[in-house]
Amino acid sequence: MKLLSPQLQAFIAIAKHKTVHAAAHSLHLTQTAVTQRIRSLEKRLETTLYVRTRRGMSLTQEGLALLRYCSEAQELEGEIISSITSTGVEKNLSLCITGPYTIMHTRIIPQCMRVMREFPRLLLQFDINDNENRAATLRRGESQLAVIEKSLLSDEMEFKDLKPEHYLFVVSSKWKNRRLRDVIQTERIIDFDPQDQMTFNYLKHYSLFENANKDRYFANRTDCLAMMIADGTGYGVLPAEFAKPYLANKQLSVLNQGKSYPHQLVLAWFPRHQLPPYFSALINACE
Repeated sequence: MKLLSPQLQAFIAIAKHKTVHAAAHSLHLTQTAVTQRIRSLEKRLETTLYVRTRRGMSLTQEGLALLRYCSEAQELEGEIISSITSTGVEKNLSLCITGPYTIMHTRIIPQCMRVMREFPRLLLQFDINDNENRAATLRRGESQLAVIEKSLLSDEMEFKDLKPEHYLFVVSSKWKNRRLRDVIQTERIIDFDPQDQMTFNYLKHYSLFENANKDRYFANRTDCLAMMIADGTGYGVLPAEFAKPYLANKQLSVLNQGKSYPHQLVLAWFPRHQLPPYFSALINACE
């Protein structure tokens, strides 16, 4: 039993499979039937939901908004059907949380595991994503919760401030007695990718940027980045929680008198007509 109309089911299928052909195959319909359903839906809503591109069907802003509505409706579908039919049968619910590696590894996943035990029918997907497209996955309905920078919030999003990540200036333990100014003038920075500004932000925060060598290496896995720093290839900044085991086993040392740079992140989501208990529990668990 499906509560969503055939038109909305066709709309969701195209969003999932990206082409009318693939959507029609998944629904066991002809392409003409799927196209007619989308046209009927667009006519009823008086808007355009999809535009054709070389990569397939692309959602418009109105289409993205409708997709978020459909995702919410699907989550509630099992609960509603169970209530109406009095079968007591519960339906598994899937939900995706996206965020950068360090905070997902040290905080978000451990905190959400408690909620998973409380709601055993909740099937969580943790999308580890260090790129700045996390807000876009939220808009497209690919994730329902996203850990992003506050500057990436849009007006329609709701959010919760998370505890800041405190970044430390770290070097190989072999450099622990070197002067800070000598390191930043002669050594190269190791960052995640060319868009990563965290080390630059740290240096600017403590008025060190002007005297620093701006050459950088890149490693787009934080554990590999830490390994390169520990080897003495260069220096960088790491969240204190992530750096803790490397400091404990003396692979890394902290310079600049242990001063940290606070990086503020938020947990973001789109408003819902009513927050289900599991959704509220996830929001409350993430700190």
